[in-house]
Amino acid sequence: MVGIYSYGVYIPRYRIKVPEIARIWGANADDITRGLGVFEKSVPDLDEDTATIAVEAARAALRRRSIDPEAIGAIYVGSESHPYAVKPTACTVGEAIGATPNMTAADYEFACKAGTAGLQTCMGLVKSGMIPLGIAIGADVAQGAPGDALEYTAAAGGAAFVIGEGETIADINQTCSYTTDTPDFWRREGQSYPRHGGRFTGDPGYFKHVQGAARLMFDAVGTNPNDYDYAVFHQPNAKFPQRVAKALGFTQEQIRPGLVVPRLGNTYSGASMIGLAATLDVAKPGDRIFVTSFGSGAGSDAFDITVTDAIGSGAFDRAAAPTVEQLLANPVYLDYALYAKHKGKIVMQR
Repeated sequence: MVGIYSYGVYIPRYRIKVPEIARIWGANADDITRGLGVFEKSVPDLDEDTATIAVEAARAALRRRSIDPEAIGAIYVGSESHPYAVKPTACTVGEAIGATPNMTAADYEFACKAGTAGLQTCMGLVKSGMIPLGIAIGADVAQGAPGDALEYTAAAGGAAFVIGEGETIADINQTCSYTTDTPDFWRREGQSYPRHGGRFTGDPGYFKHVQGAARLMFDAVGTNPNDYDYAVFHQPNAKFPQRVAKALGFTQEQIRPGLVVPRLGNTYSGASMIGLAATLDVAKPGDRIFVTSFGSGAGSDAFDITVTDAIGSGAFDRAAAPTVEQLLANPVYLDYALYAKHKGKIVMQR
């Protein structure tokens, strides 16, 4: 069975609280926090970007299991904030972990589901026998224009998943996707910040596609929400995943471990993958996990996953890299001025 061989996460230590952003723009912090369900978000350090986050997440995954980097035949990095318009982030990751040169690599873009698209590609390559192991990464240093609604949630972080066959810590039983041309969110080449369709991003964007992919999965494997121990949905805020989980029939207890957005913000391509990682941090052998990502534009990827005995074996050391909970602990808070400096919102004359 093709599945997850190891995983790792990286989240910057810096944070800014939603009320601090609201203070600058004269907004009502209580209304925003109550509406989004987000209290603070991660902020990259001055020398951190999607490439450094992807490298750290990949290194964390390799620390948890003895893996020969030369066995990694593919690396795909999904992001909408790659540091270069023309130069792949995936090659940098491959070089940093020692997987080059006998590998294929590419950067993926599909808004917030580019990382899970990489997961599906790695699954196909491993299953076909073309490669023994592949790494799929979802990472972003998400953008939000000053004063825009996105600024309250657009965060930084990423997760890396090593995909392989045999002795996996979690089998991926099935995957399916639901995709349409729905322009709910976009950023043209050369523009610094994305634009969005406001409430249009909820439905027919998020809710239509997440529910569409989820129901395709239920039909494909003959399951319902009661068959799963955990569920993870893309989390642009805290309200959307809770609403879609309830609509599909999942409980708060099923989604609680993976719902990290209130303390993290929306890490875009990393969001559902960090949520899955947080769930794997506490999962036990035999647990079944339902995952559905979402990317504006628009589409969703759904996964049916079963945790195996290998997650508790000596071959996999969960304690060798920080858990999501540990990465969220001990934050360093910034005021808006330092946040703007970290995010490059202050443009210096050269």
